[in-house]
Amino acid sequence: MSATTTAPPSGKAARTADYLDQRTGIGTAVKEFARKIFPDHWSFLLGEIALYSFITLLISGVFLTMFFVPSMAEVHYDGPWPTMHGVEMSEAFASTLRLSFEVRGGLLMRQIHHWAALIFMAAIVTHMMRVFFTGAFRKPRELNWVVGFVLLILGLAAGFSGYSLPDDVLSGNGLRITDGVIKAIPIVGSYLSYFVFGGEFPGHDIIPRLFTVHILLVPGLILALIALHLFFVVLHKHTQYPGSGRTNANVVGYPLFPIYVAKAGGYFFVVFGVIALMGATLSINPVWNYGPYDPSPVSAGAQPDWYMLFLEGSLRLMPGQTEYVLFGPDGYTLSLNVLIPAVVVPGVLFTLLALYPFVESFATGDKREHHVLDRPRNRPFRTAFGVSLLTAFFILVLAGSNDIIATHFHLSINDITWVFRVLFFLGPWAAFVITKRICLALQRKDRELVLHGHETGQIVRFASGEYIEVHKPLDAHARWLRVQHDPTRPIEIEPAEDSRGVRRKGYRMDRVRQRLSQVFYEDRVEPVTPAELEASHSHGEHDALGSDQEKAPAQLLGESAPTGGGTRLRPEDETGPGTRNR
Repeated sequence: MSATTTAPPSGKAARTADYLDQRTGIGTAVKEFARKIFPDHWSFLLGEIALYSFITLLISGVFLTMFFVPSMAEVHYDGPWPTMHGVEMSEAFASTLRLSFEVRGGLLMRQIHHWAALIFMAAIVTHMMRVFFTGAFRKPRELNWVVGFVLLILGLAAGFSGYSLPDDVLSGNGLRITDGVIKAIPIVGSYLSYFVFGGEFPGHDIIPRLFTVHILLVPGLILALIALHLFFVVLHKHTQYPGSGRTNANVVGYPLFPIYVAKAGGYFFVVFGVIALMGATLSINPVWNYGPYDPSPVSAGAQPDWYMLFLEGSLRLMPGQTEYVLFGPDGYTLSLNVLIPAVVVPGVLFTLLALYPFVESFATGDKREHHVLDRPRNRPFRTAFGVSLLTAFFILVLAGSNDIIATHFHLSINDITWVFRVLFFLGPWAAFVITKRICLALQRKDRELVLHGHETGQIVRFASGEYIEVHKPLDAHARWLRVQHDPTRPIEIEPAEDSRGVRRKGYRMDRVRQRLSQVFYEDRVEPVTPAELEASHSHGEHDALGSDQEKAPAQLLGESAPTGGGTRLRPEDETGPGTRNR
């Protein structure tokens, strides 16, 4: 029996690492994590922007917390801002003014914090758009999509709670709208409002409660979900765009250490630098111009931050004559003019967004794992649906600024409101139809390029007198990109009755799935098959036009599959005579 001993590591860093590894086993985790491969594409940086913006929010938020006073106790201002001398205000608003004018670097930190919040939400939204349009939410990433969706909702909660803390006129109006929305909930609305505000609006508890939510509850949940989100990314490996050598079994890119770590570290300082530059040069939320909260002054130009503007627009578009009293004259008032735009419309939009991966999986019956992303054109329904949701969102955002549009362009606010009401119903429908037709047209263009190549403008005359234009075939990589996706067709189901005439159990659910699948995939363009490619290159004497045309169809098929991308275009039996092409 013999024992093997190793020399102790030399150097303080090595000894520290060895100490931690022997007691935590962290070396194995670091080794495994450092070998993770991440693809190199600019759109993957959108999630990093959200992460780095959140880190900036934490850094600047710690500074602001040291000086902000979350109290609604009344004081009289006597600071350096002359127009506020002697004005009665809450301690929250007075401390905000003190942060802006008396604390060294306080205004810079306030503005960095606010700009970082706006960029954080913008990065989350654009990151989710990238995930949605490329199909990165498919198995096994459905739960990660839900995690990202919850992060979006928490981001809205963090932004709203932080926006309301200064207790100025603008944030106070936002809280008043919130109180109205809560009270519009039938039966329990008044009780919920009393619970949230600690009495009748505005009460004395809302600012301390929002402060706790803003600095403790929501950031803690966001941190936990970010950790879970990154864990799923590592667990499932990273998605990648289609191309040569990229399959569901590999990831083409760079290892986390040292290349990706260096890039990510540098990119953090780029994001932080841009936010700091915006905070130093672009004024935002100048609360000293608004004054402390007073319910009487309300004027044009009172808009929340952009990510809450859709809710403001929804409220502005809803007609006001839609209130009903339930259960007799002394019953409960049902305020549809608030309930529908502030609860139903956002609820429908967010529910569709959250459940879409599960709806698409149900419609397709696809249970495979997907690690290669879709080209948006190859999923016309999904792309058109996403564009229609975005169209509805942007229409509501513009509707929330109808007073700004009216005053700047000297238009009637009533006419603007009616235009947006009509657009809210027609705009998403038109965007869906147009986007879907564009996707189908792009797919047809891809088929044309694969079958016939690019037009060269070179006209050739044969001895028979026939004129043709010489086409330049696509190279193997470009051709593979256009044919690598699977054909998507409506699913087929078993008959309603079996061979004995007995009605099959589960037929009704299968029928629902089939109809939903037809909505998704009835209009489609099939990928090019090997037989179609062979036929397109079989022109008899035309094959003598050049070196590319002299190659046999089998050779062309072999070239169409770059290394790692497969060895075929599409199996012969995947396109049947009953396939519907549009």
